Amino acid sequence: MTPPRAQTVGDLGERALLARIFTALAGSSRALVGPGDDAAVLAVPDGRVVVSTDTLVHGPDFRLAWSSGFDLGWKAAAVNLADIAAMGARPTALLVALALPDETDVAFVEELARGLRAACDELAPGCAVEGGDLTASDTLTIAVTVLGVLDGDAPVLRAGARPGDTVAVAGPLGAAARGLAVLFDRFRDGAGVPVAVDDSALTAEERADVRAQLRPAPPIALGPVAARAGATAMMDVSDGLLLDARRMAEASGVRIDLDPALDEALDEIALRGGEDHALLACFAPGAALPDGFRPIGRVHAREGHGETDASGAVTVAGAPATGPGGWDPHRDWDAARG
Repeated sequence: MTPPRAQTVGDLGERALLARIFTALAGSSRALVGPGDDAAVLAVPDGRVVVSTDTLVHGPDFRLAWSSGFDLGWKAAAVNLADIAAMGARPTALLVALALPDETDVAFVEELARGLRAACDELAPGCAVEGGDLTASDTLTIAVTVLGVLDGDAPVLRAGARPGDTVAVAGPLGAAARGLAVLFDRFRDGAGVPVAVDDSALTAEERADVRAQLRPAPPIALGPVAARAGATAMMDVSDGLLLDARRMAEASGVRIDLDPALDEALDEIALRGGEDHALLACFAPGAALPDGFRPIGRVHAREGHGETDASGAVTVAGAPATGPGGWDPHRDWDAARG
């Protein structure tokens, strides 16, 4: 007997689909005017808003064979929340735009909304989806804009690292990259097409790494904690520690030396993998690191290089770090990999 066909976005239409999404999000809004009107109205207690945006596109950023709707909603929220935390701010609202193929199951979209809500509830309590947009597309795309507040504090920029500062990190490094390797190595068919993940075929360590890739859990609450503890510079590690540390060093006009002797987990995967969304921060010499941060290096003066010269911006145990050091979608995305 043929099972009944699942109801799709094309069957339901925009108005009814929005009603399903609003049901999944019901009760989570903290806005003065929340979802359902032409725009949301948000309170801004200290007059400043911290804003960031990120987009997840089927292909370069995720595979439907590997990710459930809940996974994608969670990840779309988490990666954006991390950008706000990296400024030392507290996330308060998400605006989510979905571009959906007509054949997308309605149940999948409802699960995506639940994933967005669950990530906010767990990682950034008080933050919620407050609006967004729906449109049709041949490629499933999730675009999220996140807003946050500084609660009277100054934002922490990438450009504040100073010679002598301790370089520290909060959150895992390398787990998401290991998880991605497991997905590509173990869950594609003979033609290279992704297939569903079989949890029973994984060890406990592999399951944890795959989860880190599909549902990252950045230490969002530690962003404001680091700011109040005097962090001089901070950013989230989304594209790879070497690449992101280089960005911080270039913005600050310094050299960052990463020292595996301080953290034995600083192997090649930790240095060059991405998507853990750990928080990379610098603190004044001798300052006590906030709970949750661990030292991984030190900041040095740049000698013989201009501030925009990338060479020598990051070293590992004193030796120049060579190679790209992380993920660049325009350089590294390969459609032939599935």
